[in-house]
Parts: sequence; C-alpha cells; structure tokens
Amino acid sequence: MSLGTERYLTVHSYGDPDATPKVYIQAATHAGELAGSLALHHLIRRLDAAEHELLGHIMLVPIANPIGQSQVMRGTMSGRFAEVDGSNFNRGFPDIAAEVANAVRGRLTEDPASNVVLVREVIADILAEQASMAETEIDYLRITLMRLGCDADLALDLHCEEEGLVHLYLDTMHWPQASDLSRLLGSEVTLLTNPTGAMSYDEALTTPWRQLDEELGAAGMCAGCLCSTVELRGAGDVGDALAEEDADRLYRTLQRYGIIAGGEDLEIDTKTPVRAVPVEGMERVQAPTPGIISFRVQLGAEVTEGQPIADLIDPTADDPAEGRTELFAESDGIVYARRIQRFAHTGATVAKIASNRPVTVTSSHLTD
Repeated sequence: MSLGTERYLTVHSYGDPDATPKVYIQAATHAGELAGSLALHHLIRRLDAAEHELLGHIMLVPIANPIGQSQVMRGTMSGRFAEVDGSNFNRGFPDIAAEVANAVRGRLTEDPASNVVLVREVIADILAEQASMAETEIDYLRITLMRLGCDADLALDLHCEEEGLVHLYLDTMHWPQASDLSRLLGSEVTLLTNPTGAMSYDEALTTPWRQLDEELGAAGMCAGCLCSTVELRGAGDVGDALAEEDADRLYRTLQRYGIIAGGEDLEIDTKTPVRAVPVEGMERVQAPTPGIISFRVQLGAEVTEGQPIADLIDPTADDPAEGRTELFAESDGIVYARRIQRFAHTGATVAKIASNRPVTVTSSHLTD
C-alpha cells in the first residue's frame, strides 16, 4: 500500500503438503488478540520435539494479520479494525459459495471422498483468480488466509475476548458431530451459528460446503471443512502457563483428528454435557448511558432473568444516589465475557450472557 514496504506471513508447515488429513490453525486475525499466538508458540515447540508420529499435514500461522500489528497509535496497537477503511479484519472475507456451486453443478457423484477433492480444487482455483485481481493489501491478506486454510479438514481461527471464558463458534451443520472439539479445547460455552453474511473467516470457509449440502444434497459436504472460531479467554490472561495448557489441548485435538498418532489412547470426558446454545441466544448487556462499570457478578457466574449484574456510575451526578444505573440480565444463563475497560460509553457492550437454551449432547454423538 505504500512505497518501500512489504509484508509477509510466517507459516510453520509440518508433513507432506499433499498428505491428509490436514489441519490449519491461525492466530491474531484481530492483531491484538495474542492468546492464540502464544499458544501456537508452545505448540510449535511440541511439534518440533516430535513426540508422536506425524500422520497428516499441519500448517500454523501464529500472526495472521501483519497489517493490524503495524497499526500503532502512541504505543497502543489497534488491530481489530483496518485504519485505511474502518473494516473489521475478521469480516468481509470473500463469499464464494454461489461461484463454487455453479462450478461443480453436474460434476458431483455419490462418492463423498471424490466430491471433497473436486470442491477443494474448485475453491483453490477461484481464490487464486481472486488473489490475482485483489486491489488492496487487506483484500489480498484475506484471500491469502483463505487459500492457506481452504483445503483443511480442520481449521481453527484463534481469538480472545477482552475478558472471557474459553468458548468457540461452530456452524450448526457440524453439530453435534463436532461436540468432541468443544470438549478437547475446554470450551465452557459453544455458540452455534448459521450464515450471517458478515463473512468472518470461519463463515467464509464453511459457507460453500453448507450451500452445496443444502442446494445439491451432495455427499460428503459436511466433512469438507470443519472450521471454528476459538476464543481463548481474555486479553489479560495471556501468559506461558495458560498458553502451555492451550497448546496441550491443541496437541490432543491433532491426535483426536488423526493428524498426529496417539489419538486412540486419548480419554475424553463424555459424561459432562457440552453447553451449546444458538448464537441468537447470546445476550449483549449494553450501557444505556455513559458511566464507570462496577460488576456485581464474576466472569462465569450463573445468572437469572432480572438479576442485576453491574452498575453504571456517574460520579458527576449532583445526587450520588441518582448517579447509579443498574444493568440487568434479560435471560437465565452464564456470563461468558465482560468488558475489560471499566468505563462504558452509551451503547457499549458491558457483558455477554449465553442463555440457558442448551443443545443436549450425549456420548453417542461423538461417534456419529
């Protein structure tokens, strides 16, 4: 975008690029969300130690957004939105679903494996053409990240909240078959999504497969790409201890999905229910006025409808008693994310609650 500069992505690749299954994991798509980057640092150390036989192909991108990492104002990184156009770095990935469907219509068979190979080839060709026509570095970055992950059996996009529990987003087409992913990654809440049109990374990779499944009923489409956004707690939780724990969970996930040997020896708790709710059940508690936030409940608290969860305080009010505004939960659920800044402007999200509308998962679903 400017003379005399260039950017690059560092990709750690393990195994034969043509081997399957393939896993692709990227971190810091929102450049300042570094929990995943540190987790991949520790995962790379484990993979370099070659504890188990590599059976497939692994690609890791610890810093997926060098553009956002360069956006620094007076010592503070601003890596969620692009300064050049205001767009969210994890939105606006190319929606190629219709183009893919048109390209494979009439060419699919009853053989799931051959269908998956064909669709991946078509997706790769479409993205290569789009890359050649990209007009901005942000467009090129988004397309490049899609090209790296589009042929993966499992793709994970690692993020973190300001303050949050471990939670992940999964397309409903993968539920409950992918409930073991929630267990492996230690997710305390799993949010089930349908296409929104916003085209986050996981939605952009998943939507072509969903559309082929819905429109053409093609065999094997649900297995084409399991992609999830994973939120690794909060920005203030970044450190070696938790990152090593996350790396261990990612390593076991690679084993479970057959990329690394040893998956057959893993023990997974299948008795504890997975807490899964439709993303539409996510309640955002928003500030009706500006004020200092004083939380009444901790992160992870179970709350009930009508329960006060925080106060907004206006210290400039003439009467201190009238300078406090209570914020209430509008549904039963668990507080899984909170605002880290203790000041909220009007309309700011103060906390997120996953309502108690779970999708029940039994151990039998793990082998579906």
